[in-house]
Amino acid sequence: MKICIIGQGYIGLPTATLFADNGCEVVGVDINQDLIDDLNKSIVHIEEPGLKEKLNLAITNKNYSASTKPEKSDVFIITVPTPTNTDDLSCDLSYVISACETIIPYLEKGNIVIIESTIAPMSTDNIIKPIFEKEGFKVGKDLYLAHCPERVLPGKIMEELINNDRIVGGITPKCSNKAANIYETFVKGKIMKTEAKTAEMSKCMENTFRDVNIALANELTKVCSKIGVNALDVIELANKHPRVNIHSPGPGVGGHCLAIDPYFIYAQAPEEAKLIKLARDINNSMPQFVVDKTKEILKEVENPKIAILGVAYKGNTGDIRESPALKVCEILENEGFEINIHDPHVKNENYYGFKEAIEDADICIVLSDHFEFKNLDFNLMSEKMRNPIIFDTKNLIKDVSNNNLKIINYGNLK
Repeated sequence: MKICIIGQGYIGLPTATLFADNGCEVVGVDINQDLIDDLNKSIVHIEEPGLKEKLNLAITNKNYSASTKPEKSDVFIITVPTPTNTDDLSCDLSYVISACETIIPYLEKGNIVIIESTIAPMSTDNIIKPIFEKEGFKVGKDLYLAHCPERVLPGKIMEELINNDRIVGGITPKCSNKAANIYETFVKGKIMKTEAKTAEMSKCMENTFRDVNIALANELTKVCSKIGVNALDVIELANKHPRVNIHSPGPGVGGHCLAIDPYFIYAQAPEEAKLIKLARDINNSMPQFVVDKTKEILKEVENPKIAILGVAYKGNTGDIRESPALKVCEILENEGFEINIHDPHVKNENYYGFKEAIEDADICIVLSDHFEFKNLDFNLMSEKMRNPIIFDTKNLIKDVSNNNLKIINYGNLK
């Protein structure tokens, strides 16, 4: 079986390597020529455990090649980005539409087309299906179209692509069956068949559920800070209830899923999706909340210097997509603060090593939950910082061996 996967990013490349690892001939397509050249040399641009090894093996076995152009295949899988439109927060399908149009010259009767990109409900029926029908294909009879969203966690993508249950939503039942057969190549989780529109809404609601619950925790943090209650203690004790699970608060919500997908629902029914929009607003407000609290902490310090620890939205990854930490940095810089950024997982020539970042700093703000930040060199921080203060927005630091350091988190904010 030959599979052509359009988009070689966080989902497309891992998916390609797993199909290749299971004996399929895979062509990974991307418009970025430099990326394609690197992939063919087995150079991976994503920090993801197990990915490089799978790509090496696939190339060695000649089951994978990267290209800027599609090839005739049995299956076409589209994994391109779907950002929001800035005017109405709706799903921007331009990359998906372009990808569909790109594969048309290579399509043959009997092919399967799968959209993995997260898209708004009704997109497959109302927008994607007509693209192929206009070319003379009868969807469900001589071309099989389905939406099969991923549901993986950065840092565990390879493992979860294999073991997580999978939703397969076809335009017709036959489309669902055809697409499900493709994923049975490597998926060990349960494959659940449904309609395309149901699969679309399910994916969006999975991420909306998490976003709303994080918003509740973040709002609780704001309330507790205002009235003088330890928010972290409240969460710990409330979660002792057998049917309560308040999420962890933080500096905001990042990633291509939680920070984006709820808008796809809201844009289609803004009068009905009021809670969804409010949750987005709350989470979007957290970077400013972090900045405001930082300014309160430093109100007695003249010309303060700030060290930022972590800009990735997800711990132990280099993923900065929609990262609230970057928004915190942007606000601080716009307000004239001097900041030094350190992130051991994000490559950026303007970032600093840990020792350089904390030199003469008046505060270190922890914005990513990397393992490296759980056991910082507190003695070094006490020695190098001008004012040894840590503002831990991720509640990472549990034990401080140096009494000269002041630890501020969402439990003891004034």
